[in-house]
Amino acid sequence: MLDPLIEGLKALWAGLVALAKGLWHSILWPFRAAHRFVMRRKIWIRIVIALLILPVVIGYALLIWNAAWIRDYDPAYPDSFDTASRTVSAGDQVAVEATGNAAQTCGRSYTVDAVAYLTDFNVNKNNWMSSNPLYKLGFFGIDWDRTWILDNKAAFQRGIHQAIGRTAIEMSDRLGRVRGTSQIDPNLKSARGSLQFDQYTWFINPVGDRPFGPTTRSQTYYRSAIKSLNAYQSDLVSCKATFDARADNLMQFIDRIANDIGSTSASLKTRAEAYNAGWFDTRADDIFWNAKGQLYAYYGILKGARADFSDIITSRGLGTLWDEMEAQTLSAINLDPLIVSNGKEDGWLMPTHLTTIGFYILRVRSNLVELRSILDR
Repeated sequence: MLDPLIEGLKALWAGLVALAKGLWHSILWPFRAAHRFVMRRKIWIRIVIALLILPVVIGYALLIWNAAWIRDYDPAYPDSFDTASRTVSAGDQVAVEATGNAAQTCGRSYTVDAVAYLTDFNVNKNNWMSSNPLYKLGFFGIDWDRTWILDNKAAFQRGIHQAIGRTAIEMSDRLGRVRGTSQIDPNLKSARGSLQFDQYTWFINPVGDRPFGPTTRSQTYYRSAIKSLNAYQSDLVSCKATFDARADNLMQFIDRIANDIGSTSASLKTRAEAYNAGWFDTRADDIFWNAKGQLYAYYGILKGARADFSDIITSRGLGTLWDEMEAQTLSAINLDPLIVSNGKEDGWLMPTHLTTIGFYILRVRSNLVELRSILDR
């Protein structure tokens, strides 16, 4: 009875092995052809060719080394913000008057801490992959995002960057201004501009929309944003800057985050419905890791917002719902499949990881919508 099933599995395995061998030979063919060409040349020509090839080999070795894994990845990173030591909401005054040598102090913003930490995580603790020239060149002309390898980290970083860019806009436009009508804080404005900079720029612009020539790398702008955020934090703690921790600001901030992850959920749904290639969907891993990076960032940002708006969250009785939202976000972050598969939802052989993480995103968004609804009453 099981013979047809066993034979079918054997045939499937043989097909997979043949496909792997074909891909492997296709990858090795250019290198073998190049090796035969070089070995037929004179020794001094070989030396010149070796000197030309060596920087490329080193460059690709560094690319593989940097793309192989995410450094300092830790779902519990918001614990480092020490929100438990908070005594007042962000921007509220701690010392009413300066007495003697005691300086006037106000509550810090843990949302700002989260954005600064995540930006540092992206460009200092890890190498920013998207502007790496060899990453941009692709794999024999194929965009790395359309392969199975070396692209997950870049997708994860871009997901984080999407979340911190959205948060930087909210901080400069609303949270860092009195009722959204006062002058924009110069440090938040600078941070917002730096974080909105193109993600793919290296030292030299290629021929394209912008003039060819030397320029500033993306990660240099992002590092500048960290300095601006830290400067704003220093001003805030010394009561020279504003953090407007009002209920309507929290409501709008939550609304923006819900819309942002709602867009990600739609992308996951579209890919899951339109393609059912299982383990052979070369774009599924990028979409999955991009969504995971976005949730990784919002987990810390929302932890920070909970401390910044603590008085409002307590007075409105949002603690339990907020705990549930954080738990759902953490569950999504902890998804870590060895190979991301985009199979059919009712498939028995290849799972559908896009639908799985999409389910958690919808749960998180549902919690956010409910939080917003309570704040709007």
